[in-house]
Amino acid sequence: MFTLASLFCGFYSIVSAINTDFKTSAIAILVAAIFDALDGRVARITHSTSQFGAELDSLCDMVSFGVSPGVLAYLWALHPYGRYGWLAAFLYVAMTSLRLARFNSQDSSSDSKNFVGLPCPAAAAMISAAVLFSHFLGITGEVKHISLLLLVYILSYLMVSTHTYYSFKELPTFKINRFQVLVAFLLLFILVAAEPQIMLFTLFLLYLASGPVYGIVNRIRSRKKKDLPANKPNS
Repeated sequence: MFTLASLFCGFYSIVSAINTDFKTSAIAILVAAIFDALDGRVARITHSTSQFGAELDSLCDMVSFGVSPGVLAYLWALHPYGRYGWLAAFLYVAMTSLRLARFNSQDSSSDSKNFVGLPCPAAAAMISAAVLFSHFLGITGEVKHISLLLLVYILSYLMVSTHTYYSFKELPTFKINRFQVLVAFLLLFILVAAEPQIMLFTLFLLYLASGPVYGIVNRIRSRKKKDLPANKPNS
């Protein structure tokens, strides 16, 4: 039912986008992402995981985080670009299908805490956050800006890339005091509640950039290790 609720939100997002209610369409995708985050955890808690549930989840994700944001992006920002616009929207939907197919074909027994490539719910949430942020700026209708066209292409690439993204399957272990972590999360929650359009856009943008930045940092570290001279034995 959680998975079907995510599908319902995705379909409702398409209907809202067709009716040019872009804000409602964006919110529906974010709600779908919440249901998608809950369905797997609920299934594991209730010991009701199954192959049927996994296949249903992928099919619903294709609609909620592939077709829905693709339609929203096209009707909201890509339509003025003509052929380049609908090709960008199609590319996004195609990359989502490839991302899901690659994820399903990976070893399910792996205990990795990270995703290979940008998760499609995060990519869809980035488009939704951009819509909400533009609405916050007073732009309620169709938008034409080259940065949004580039954003769709970048999201399409990141979904099928090999960049590493943290999955949040488990909470990270902090070396600092847990009380300080609690206060930090509380302050973050207050900031999101105070200015949700700005904070959601900022948080998803940071998560979007975390994959390439993590890869660059790892490359720099590996090069420094190669450049270090070999330890000489004591004479």
